[in-house]
Amino acid sequence: MDQLLIDLFSAYFSARKNKRNTIASLEFELNYEKEILKLYQEIKSGSYKISKSIIFIVHSPVQREIVASSFRDRVVHHLIFDYINPIFEPVFIYDSYSCRKNKGTFFGIKRIKKFIRICSNNYKKESYILKLDISGYFMSINKEILWNKVKNTLVKNKDKCGFDFYLILPLIKKIVFHNYTKNYIIRGNKDDWKGLPKSKSLFLSKNNCGLPIGNLTSQLFSNIYLNEFDHFVKRDLKFKFYGRYVDDFIIISNSKGKLKKSVYYIKKYLITELNLEINQKKIYLQSFKNGVSFLGVIIKPYRIYIKNRTKNNFYRKIISVNKKLKKMDIEKSDQLFLISSINSYLGLLKHYNTYNLKKKILIKNLKINNMEFDKSFYKIKFIN
Repeated sequence: MDQLLIDLFSAYFSARKNKRNTIASLEFELNYEKEILKLYQEIKSGSYKISKSIIFIVHSPVQREIVASSFRDRVVHHLIFDYINPIFEPVFIYDSYSCRKNKGTFFGIKRIKKFIRICSNNYKKESYILKLDISGYFMSINKEILWNKVKNTLVKNKDKCGFDFYLILPLIKKIVFHNYTKNYIIRGNKDDWKGLPKSKSLFLSKNNCGLPIGNLTSQLFSNIYLNEFDHFVKRDLKFKFYGRYVDDFIIISNSKGKLKKSVYYIKKYLITELNLEINQKKIYLQSFKNGVSFLGVIIKPYRIYIKNRTKNNFYRKIISVNKKLKKMDIEKSDQLFLISSINSYLGLLKHYNTYNLKKKILIKNLKINNMEFDKSFYKIKFIN
């Protein structure tokens, strides 16, 4: 069997994880061998075309425009990720946390907490935290710049590529330059876009700019786009304590003056090299004693707190689950699914100082028969 075909099957099984109950996944699964073979033939012949996407707005945790690719396109995204991520992983700095194996939000939070503790000599020495983010990051990514970064790195590592280089490179280019606003279906209505900043929509992005939030390839490409910037901060600006999650980045230093000066050089680098701009309203420079907001939590000396937005989302989830569980005809499988949605929040909260919060929210608000908490409020389950 051709290696590409084997890899497509592997990509399919990765794409359907946590998506197996979606309509798109189920439709593909009905004839998945036939569908994968069709994808294989299209890629081999160079005739593969990206399907229509569904574009919609979500309001939680913040208002965002989401582009949902078709399931067959998501299989291709996983194929590309599986092929090129091993090439880029070694060139990324250790402290970029998004879309990387064994990293993520919790890892990033722990690293920033550790940086603060080390830089401040266990909270005894004055240190400062500079936090910045990029205005409309995904919608501002320049596709020409991105493509050159992807192509140049792959060309340099052509001998290390475990795939047909000349077959896959044009496929990657097709994904990078695809204009999702030319072939799409809107889910919802136009009023959903009210209040969405112009910098957050693909429909209003500059010519040849913008990646869709939600695609696996977009997450990888966003890391590639800022990779050289990461090295610039550490190598040229000489900051040891630096971490980034997508477009949110934090620098910790004992010198407030050095951090202030660095803002100028960071702005200059981003605009001249990447056509990106710092969000002027979100420049944060404070003593470590004041703490810092990062990835949904507040990091302070000795403690990490959950932000109010996460608490409020948890409350809303419980209210929603209570309403659904009141239905007399709800099946046990649906009950378990609803409970698992609450347990996912508890899985997040257990990492932080939230015992009293969990106890208060669950005991006062969750009304489910035949239910028990574990002793640490890490999860709930039904009693048979």
